[in-house]
Amino acid sequence: MPELKSAAGRAGALVRAGEAERREKGSGSCVDPGEARPRRPCVPLHSDQDKGDGSLKYILSGDGAGDLFIINENTGDIQATKRLDREEKPVYILRAQAINRRTGRPVEPESEFIIKIHDINDNEPMFTKDVYNASIPEMSDVGTFVVQVTATDADDPTYGNSAKVVYSILQGQPYFSVESETGIIKTALLNMDRENREQYQVVIQAKDMGGQMGGLSGTTTVNITLTDVNDNPPRFPQSTYQFRAPESTPLDSPVGRIKANDADVDENAEIEYSITEGDGYDMFGITTDKDTQEGIITVKKALDFESKNLYILKVEATNTHVDPRFLYLGPFKDSATVRIQVEDVDEPPMFSRPAYIMEVKEDVPLNSVIGTVTAQDPDAAKNPVKYSVDRHTDMDRVFNINSGNGSIFTSKPLDRETLLWHNITVIAAEINNPKQSSRVPVFIKVLDVNDNAPEFAMFYETFVCENAKAEQLIQTLSAVDKDDSYNGHQFSFSLAPEAASSSNFTLQDNRDNTAGIFTRKTRYNRHETSTYFLPVVISDNDYPIQSSTETVTIRVCACDHRGKMLSCNAEALIHPTGLSTGALIAILLCIIILLVTVVLFAALRRQRKKEPLIISKEDIRDNIVSYNDEGGGEEDTQAFDIGTLRNPEAIDDNKLRRDIVPETLFLPRRTAATRDNTDVRDFINQRLKENDTDPTAPPYDSLATYAYEGNGSVAESLSSLESVTTDGDQDYDYLSDWGPRFKKLADMYGSMDSDKDS
Repeated sequence: MPELKSAAGRAGALVRAGEAERREKGSGSCVDPGEARPRRPCVPLHSDQDKGDGSLKYILSGDGAGDLFIINENTGDIQATKRLDREEKPVYILRAQAINRRTGRPVEPESEFIIKIHDINDNEPMFTKDVYNASIPEMSDVGTFVVQVTATDADDPTYGNSAKVVYSILQGQPYFSVESETGIIKTALLNMDRENREQYQVVIQAKDMGGQMGGLSGTTTVNITLTDVNDNPPRFPQSTYQFRAPESTPLDSPVGRIKANDADVDENAEIEYSITEGDGYDMFGITTDKDTQEGIITVKKALDFESKNLYILKVEATNTHVDPRFLYLGPFKDSATVRIQVEDVDEPPMFSRPAYIMEVKEDVPLNSVIGTVTAQDPDAAKNPVKYSVDRHTDMDRVFNINSGNGSIFTSKPLDRETLLWHNITVIAAEINNPKQSSRVPVFIKVLDVNDNAPEFAMFYETFVCENAKAEQLIQTLSAVDKDDSYNGHQFSFSLAPEAASSSNFTLQDNRDNTAGIFTRKTRYNRHETSTYFLPVVISDNDYPIQSSTETVTIRVCACDHRGKMLSCNAEALIHPTGLSTGALIAILLCIIILLVTVVLFAALRRQRKKEPLIISKEDIRDNIVSYNDEGGGEEDTQAFDIGTLRNPEAIDDNKLRRDIVPETLFLPRRTAATRDNTDVRDFINQRLKENDTDPTAPPYDSLATYAYEGNGSVAESLSSLESVTTDGDQDYDYLSDWGPRFKKLADMYGSMDSDKDS
């Protein structure tokens, strides 16, 4: 059976079950080292049936057939068309066969062979990151782990040393080192200080072939930052600080700022300030500004230049977060001296006390001194001071003060029962500079004296039964006193001398600030005496003794057998069953008289409405008040028609009055027509004459009809009628010709003209 043979003389089928091994990128019989040249024989094949006459045709199939590998159909030579890369595909499986060119039938079975690509070192190591970032604390020990870098090689790790990577440091010595096999970077220098250098850039190289000559390499950059630790104590830049503060500086106000420098950052640089000693330890305080880490010195107590003008403090600055590992570097604190000079300012007077409490008896005479306040100028000049009372606190001016010595005295009587405490304010001001003033409260307590007599606790009005028995208690009395009593009030009760012997009642003092009224006889008659007035004298036991006489009203009443009051009215017992006949007649007559009065009053009012003339002055006044109305101008046509005054001929004879409701309808009266050029005054006189003879025209008709102003007003009229003259040149004598209804107006305006003339 014919068979395919390779050009190397291997027996059997076309590389049957065999392998054609190739080296990628330049090794083997078909490809020069380092270069794959196309169209070069790679695997020469030959069939025993091939006579060399061109009757056979070689064909190739499998991985890369026709693309990466092609076969010469005449000679059977297989050629590579492209450069092979093991990293892309390490193995190719191909199948070759010889067929009859004419018939297309295979002349022998298909042969399969495998092409393996041998690796060469054509890939350099690649790091997983282009740039690494790492950080470690400053002052770390040698060999402290920083970061691990990793590089990979795409070459075959099982074939030679192409993929064996070795790490080395190109930049960053002597501060750091790297393990050649693991890529772990460590510190190589002791006590690296962040304050000297914070950032480091390290370059690491990864090289294959185990680092031998000719190996490929790659690099990466590692940025290493030293983080801060508290290895630096705070330090004041100067040992002494000086500040000035006016003595008027308010409490908690800043005097100055100091700062200790710390080379560390963040919480390692946080500082706490304190005053450790000095003569101003209790006068000043210090706090820390969290933003600037400065110490703010503030005033804790009021400063006084006259008392002390210089304070020396010792201030200490301490780290709040101390790292025990670095305590060997020394104490993490520092101190400085602060000198504070107090400056003198013009201060207001100062009172000897923050408040004064005084006591005065309520019966003290006027202008009596009750106490003295004292204030002095605290400045070295010792300016004189004048005193005054703030009248907003003593509106009634009960007290006054001597402006020179500050003695307070009364200017009005005092009454403890009206006001127990008087709270006033005294002002002390410098005479040379009144703006420099101060105030002090003065509390004045009014002490009690026995100036009020005791009196009944309430108004007593009691009764006694007609059938009362002797020595019977009818009322218990008690008293009160407006005055105070330190030992308690003790009142004594007695009857007034004028009633002690002739009274029908007796008084018994119970010695407990109460007294009882008792009957002296057996029976009382209310028809003889219906009411008794019993005077009682009440005295206290204070000094001086005060007493008053109070009256108890005792009514005599009818009572039942149990002593319950039935009636205290003597007349009620005469007709207990009802009213007498005479009383009933009197009541009936009163009712009749009242009804007649009402009827007469209504008739008079009805008759008054029909009075043709007004006689009394009161009627005129009432009419004027009733028509106190300006109307609505030309738009108001409800009361009267203004056009009537301007065109008298337009009067409708059948038109009724619109301002009143007529009680009786009279036949309309035709008036004489007025000439077109007649003056309004002539028209009014004509109408006036007609109304004087008309009994149905009420008096207020004239006020509604004759509202004529004229046309001479400088300020111009607000009504629809224009004035012709002003008050100054108006002649009111014609009012006397208008009849009795205008007599009052004529008297008023006529008297005004006479006053002006005079």
